[in-house]
Amino acid sequence: MDWDAGQYEWTAARLAPAARVVVEHAAVQAGERVLDVGCGTGNAAFVAAERGARVVGVDPAPRLLEVAGAEAAARGLDATFAQGEAADLPLRDGEADVVLSVFAVIFAPDAAAAASELARVTAPGGRIVLSAWLPQGPILRGVAVMREAIGRALGGPPAPPGFRWHEREALEGLLAPHGFGSLDVHEEQISFTAASAREYLDSEGETHPMAIAGSRILEPRGEAAAVHERMLAIFEEGNEDPGAFRVTSRYIVAVARRDLDQPG
Repeated sequence: MDWDAGQYEWTAARLAPAARVVVEHAAVQAGERVLDVGCGTGNAAFVAAERGARVVGVDPAPRLLEVAGAEAAARGLDATFAQGEAADLPLRDGEADVVLSVFAVIFAPDAAAAASELARVTAPGGRIVLSAWLPQGPILRGVAVMREAIGRALGGPPAPPGFRWHEREALEGLLAPHGFGSLDVHEEQISFTAASAREYLDSEGETHPMAIAGSRILEPRGEAAAVHERMLAIFEEGNEDPGAFRVTSRYIVAVARRDLDQPG
């Protein structure tokens, strides 16, 4: 997917509270070396830099890196940005005291390869802190509708289940072989709001890279409008605010600590 498509900065603004929660759980300290994997427009990187950390943000999308770099410069923050992916990070072994990933590494096509690379760049005694959605609630149900429609349109077999980043046991199995002997999992939640469910869905359709990619596939087949209405029905059913629109999504923040005697 082309994460440079659309205007992901609109979605990033909605996710900014979660970035602050992740950095808080990471307990980032002044002077620490922090890597933000899948940094997007810089949400978590900026919060860590505000705490006095030296931050590198990595993302595969050049335009988002430009946005993040310009904002960091304007705010005078110690944060630099480089192109890369979770399974191929432009850092040396053990170069990061803290590795952050806010709803980003969960999209890696190969979870084992991504975990190995995150572990490689984490220093002994360092920590990996990531957030992952719990597979429930209107937003995730709506996304599932779009993904299923795209899969049918492309004519391929159903996608296999992805790695269960939100489950403690799965994360322990993924990270323990790399020397992460401690794992804490915290459940959090975030609300998404708009004047109406339709306004929220229309805004996402015009700005979110995933929605734009889906429309490019579905519109030529005449299926985009039907999928849009199915998603709208899900959002309206799950609406928590009769006078406007609000839905709450739950997620976990996992804090994995590497043993001091474990190299990258």
